[in-house]
Amino acid sequence: MKGNSQNKVNPILLEVFKNRFSSISEEMGVTLNRTAFSPNIKERRDFSCAVFDASGDMIAQAAHIPVHLGSMPLSVKSAIDATNWQEGDMVMLNDPFKGGTHLPDITIVAPVFSGKDRPSFYVANRAHHADVGGMSSGSMPLARSIFQEGLIIPPLKIVERGKIDRKIMGFLLNNVRTSTEREGDFAAQIMANITGVRRTTQLIDKYGLQVVEFYASALMDYAERMTRDTIRRIPDGSYEFEDYMDDDGFG
Repeated sequence: MKGNSQNKVNPILLEVFKNRFSSISEEMGVTLNRTAFSPNIKERRDFSCAVFDASGDMIAQAAHIPVHLGSMPLSVKSAIDATNWQEGDMVMLNDPFKGGTHLPDITIVAPVFSGKDRPSFYVANRAHHADVGGMSSGSMPLARSIFQEGLIIPPLKIVERGKIDRKIMGFLLNNVRTSTEREGDFAAQIMANITGVRRTTQLIDKYGLQVVEFYASALMDYAERMTRDTIRRIPDGSYEFEDYMDDDGFG
């Protein structure tokens, strides 16, 4: 467990912070949904938003796409490890070997600074883009190699100190089929993170960094206790499941 002061946790404040962190994630999602260009994000709502602690562990998530939220912490940790963060930065990636899912799911991570030389929290969102290059439109071909699917983006700064890196953005847009739509969706993801950073900063300003960090840790401790309790209730034994795919696409 991350904390060791469970006896000092105020259960009322714990509930307050649970809802405050969750509402930050939800508001990020509303921003992303309303400002996106593509039906894939605006209408299908194929995106997810979450808040993370300084280590990249997830504190809270919105009720979005579970497969995104289960893998996003690995992307956030990859971004943290690869980046020398400055206030106003944002890092983009979709590499499946660094926490990504399929290549159209692009994650953008932003730090939250609060009086320290390193970030105190991070916010991130992942959105399914309608095209990221590759051998066929939509970037979900019957491929035998990942290199056929589209652009593989390692952790790189798409925003540096509040300014979009136009060289990197230009490179990305030059390798997709619907560049105007992609640029609009990237902008929506950036705005969602700006919303998350602003709301997390306001939370810190109201309660103080030490209190916010403490209850972020307490929430993760609480989630761990609930998970362990649920696992304990499962009877001991061997469990099996079998399923089938209709086809591999190649006959």
